[in-house]
Amino acid sequence: MQLPHFKRLREASSRLQRVMHARLWFPQVPLALLIAMGGALLLDSDHGLNWRVLLPAMLSGRMDLDLALLPRLLIGVGMLTMALGLVFRSRMAWAMALLLSLTAIASLVFSARHAGQGLAVYYALVLVALLAAGRRFDRSSMAAGTLFALTSMVMLLLYATYGSYYLGDQFTPRIEDLATALYFAIVTTSTVGYGDITPHTTEARLFSISLITLGITVFATSLTAVIGPLVSRSLKGIVDKKLKQMDRKNHFIVVGDTPLADNTWRELMRRGQPVTRIFNEATKPSGGTGEDVVIGDPGNADVLRQAGSDKARTVLAMLADDSDNAFVVLAVREVNPATQTVVAVNDARHLERIRLVRPDLMIAPQVLGGELAAKILCGEEVSADFVMKSVLHRASMEPGSNRRG
Repeated sequence: MQLPHFKRLREASSRLQRVMHARLWFPQVPLALLIAMGGALLLDSDHGLNWRVLLPAMLSGRMDLDLALLPRLLIGVGMLTMALGLVFRSRMAWAMALLLSLTAIASLVFSARHAGQGLAVYYALVLVALLAAGRRFDRSSMAAGTLFALTSMVMLLLYATYGSYYLGDQFTPRIEDLATALYFAIVTTSTVGYGDITPHTTEARLFSISLITLGITVFATSLTAVIGPLVSRSLKGIVDKKLKQMDRKNHFIVVGDTPLADNTWRELMRRGQPVTRIFNEATKPSGGTGEDVVIGDPGNADVLRQAGSDKARTVLAMLADDSDNAFVVLAVREVNPATQTVVAVNDARHLERIRLVRPDLMIAPQVLGGELAAKILCGEEVSADFVMKSVLHRASMEPGSNRRG
């Protein structure tokens, strides 16, 4: 059986990633560097080399800041913070990086500066890279949630405080210092609303509405970000206690969720044998809580290692597609050539091709069903020898077999 080019490329890529230990740093570290660089570029594009002294000056109230630049300042600072979360593959940091990149692109596209247009292209490329690597950012931790919550609250307070300060003459009484602006920001975003400072222009009222909306949103999402991982961890602990913990050594691995795979697993378990199952996707196992399950691509050597194929007694490839079963055998050979392999053949036309990957044993119950039905209908004799030969096709029948005696 000839392997498709994309399968060969996938295997070559998998080997290269193992050699470079890519799972430890790729793609999270490169994306974190890109986001951090984007945040620094955004700050430099508006404030030049003075941005490093801008924040202390803003906190002291000694420097006037164009209110139109405030959103970009917040976006830049947010990107620098979210870069840290990306290093730890935080899902929350990935989502925030996407949102900040989109916001930066929108801000730069409508900018009158030519340099801003070029920087928008950079963020578009970063956005594409984030979307392509989205599956790798799957961790939800309390530390990442706390980082997100603190960053969101700080950015909201900066926006509310300096927005109130620069719109100070549109409030009654007038907001003339940062302390009063901070007081109004906290009272408004927390929806307390004492009413001692009120907006008297349309622009100030719309600004106050934005503060109330953002305050509720940030509070709700921050609470979810911090509490969510705790709840998820607790539920996972409850579920894990119900799952059978099995030492994956000298065991059977059944690949697939076909009826043949289900029945094989059930019969092995009934005989007291240790069995691990591999599913293509996270569907609920049909065997109950005693089932040891690995979710992933069974043609991937890393997934097979997770299932313990290097220490397994036998790997049974029982997927619905004969080509996928052949790739499972090849992947098992890559992990440990000494592991015994059994392949289920669904189509009689594929028997000779499956033999080319040299499994130790081929099982063809589908082929037997067709031949048996034809023999019975035609009045031919059905012998036990015919049944065994039709069901079991040993690789030792072929020259160069790797079957062990």
